[in-house]
Amino acid sequence: MKRIALLLLGLWPCHAALADDASGRVAVWAPSVTAGGPALRAQTLRMVVHPSADGAAPRVRLSNLRGTAPLHVGHATLGEQSSQAAVAPGSLHPLTVHGKTGFTLPPGGEVWTDPVRMTVTTQRNLLVSLYLPDAVDSSTFHHDAFDTTYASASDAGDHAGDLDAAAFTAQSTSWYQLSALTVVAPGHDTVVAFGDSITDGYDTPIGANARWPDALARRLAAAGIPLAVIDAGIGGNRVLTDAPNPTQGLSALHRFDHDVLSLPRVRTVILFEGINDIGNDAGPGGRPLTADDLIEGYRQLIARAHAAHLRILGATLLPYKGAGYFSDKGEGIRQAVNRWIRDAGAFDGVLDIDQALRDPADPQRLRTAYDAGDHLHPNAQGMKAIAEVVELDALTRQKPAATRPGG
Repeated sequence: MKRIALLLLGLWPCHAALADDASGRVAVWAPSVTAGGPALRAQTLRMVVHPSADGAAPRVRLSNLRGTAPLHVGHATLGEQSSQAAVAPGSLHPLTVHGKTGFTLPPGGEVWTDPVRMTVTTQRNLLVSLYLPDAVDSSTFHHDAFDTTYASASDAGDHAGDLDAAAFTAQSTSWYQLSALTVVAPGHDTVVAFGDSITDGYDTPIGANARWPDALARRLAAAGIPLAVIDAGIGGNRVLTDAPNPTQGLSALHRFDHDVLSLPRVRTVILFEGINDIGNDAGPGGRPLTADDLIEGYRQLIARAHAAHLRILGATLLPYKGAGYFSDKGEGIRQAVNRWIRDAGAFDGVLDIDQALRDPADPQRLRTAYDAGDHLHPNAQGMKAIAEVVELDALTRQKPAATRPGG
């Protein structure tokens, strides 16, 4: 089956989340979006969304955040997935904005759709369909969805209202023009897993929801803890500097406000990022990286989380000996940074993922049983092991009551 060609856009801030925070509405899915995707040519997209908690009255945040031209949405729908691109009968609903079925997002813009009268459960995937009648030369997207997006042929007309899959003749593994899903779920809060390709779920099976944030969401549900989990990972992402490849996103420092603070009822952030700064020796201003540089970046993120009254947990960085960008210098930085994460007391809690997944016989390497094969990314078993490191009660402790220094 042929692949679709697509690109990307943007608009933010979108202030609806501020009002939603007090209404019992929580974020249950929110991929981080970047620039750098291929072009869309007047087609309908149908994307799989897997909510991390149950709720009602879903709203979708449509995104032109990294766009350079207005984005016209001719028709949008939301329904439950039956199989592949087919919608379950009786579940299809229009997505409107202020009651309108067609609307335009300016460059850099995002908009929340009106609430839909339906319930959402973690047991059923959703399908969001967007008919984009105009050519889009720069679409906002999330490159590595590890799920299947279906698309009609270019200039094939509006198929957002189709129940069957006949018109969706192309596939990709990215999400386009979507940046969040919220539901009304009284008593729930949200945890944001904020990181790079390891958090994004690199090399996990397509459609299996085998990323470590997915495994964490399942642990929380099984324990009856009312927390949704957001996966805010981006492959190749860095803490301090924007990646040269736009699909790898703005730095953690530059995207934190949008990817974390714009979402309603976030309680806790898990920060698990920094190995790409180390592997690429990417210090501020183009100079070589030092451990102090990375620690200062963490301090800034801690301070911003505390200013927003959020708890922030720090995860130690995994060993990467044998990976393509391993170096002795980089390993020294990793060890120094991990010591600081464990000992400085700057985070509200520590997840020692390094200790849990490293090879006892060679602590600079991942355990073979957890290695996806590139000596950098964990496999599905490793993803489960990361989720098991999280102490669930650490996610539900009281939020910081006031702004605090970043350690």
